[in-house]
Amino acid sequence: MNTLPDTTKLATLHELDSLLPREIRGQSHALPRLISTLKRGELGLCKPGRPRGSFLLLGPTGVGKTEVTLVFTNHLFGPGRLFRFDMSEFQNQEALGLLLGAKLGERGFFGAIREGASEGTLLFDEIEKAHPRILDLFLQLLDAARLTIATGEALDFSGFYVVMTTNLGSAELMSLQHSSEATLERHVLSRAQQALRPEVFARISEKLVFHRLSYEHQLEIAEKFLAREIAFLAERGHRLELHPGVLPFLVRKGFHPKLGARPMRDAAEKLVGDAVAERLLAGKGASGELAVDEERDCLIVR
Repeated sequence: MNTLPDTTKLATLHELDSLLPREIRGQSHALPRLISTLKRGELGLCKPGRPRGSFLLLGPTGVGKTEVTLVFTNHLFGPGRLFRFDMSEFQNQEALGLLLGAKLGERGFFGAIREGASEGTLLFDEIEKAHPRILDLFLQLLDAARLTIATGEALDFSGFYVVMTTNLGSAELMSLQHSSEATLERHVLSRAQQALRPEVFARISEKLVFHRLSYEHQLEIAEKFLAREIAFLAERGHRLELHPGVLPFLVRKGFHPKLGARPMRDAAEKLVGDAVAERLLAGKGASGELAVDEERDCLIVR
């Protein structure tokens, strides 16, 4: 007999509807599909013998592909359950041994993961850079949620989500920037299908194209990271109010055309931290208004 999920699990799944849009800005078109797949996976509605869900996240660097994976993994499983692979480090055939074990008796990275965890998320960043032999593994992983390592053991990954990210097609989007979103998505998906091989592409549950961040979304992301810094400092007795010019300043310092919003967190920590440190070193309390010093091109507390 099937049993209903407990109330804690139900609450955790309902929270995804507010958590992911709050943490990941500018991708409201993609998040509902991702959330639906996660809910099905957690409720046991995925097909037996397959991962709980699989995603191909496409789009430019720094728009939230890796971040959304970290957020949902931490929410569903807690910290330490995201296992990330930079596929630029797996461009030759010998790298296969790192994953599965290079010789008889070795367990490789996948063996080590399964030894310590029965559920979580496998994240493969820049999947297009992987050697073709490594792509063959994904046929097994996506089809049967099983991988055979050098010990001869068949590992079960049916408790895991599989996430692949790629920038494929993003470079050409600038020449298509006046096209409709549907046209842009078709272009990116077509490039990915060619690079990943149709048989791998077809086995992925959801292919989601993340869009470039508008200036408004850049401001929202800057506000999110500033709020974290202000809360962190408030816990230490330093209470700050924001001057309206701070958010545009942080976007200018923390958003990069090629890296997207990826540098924003570090920029917020450094710029706000430097302003507070300068105030404390001057022998003054660090509470006050956080503002922009245009002449020195920095933030100050006044």
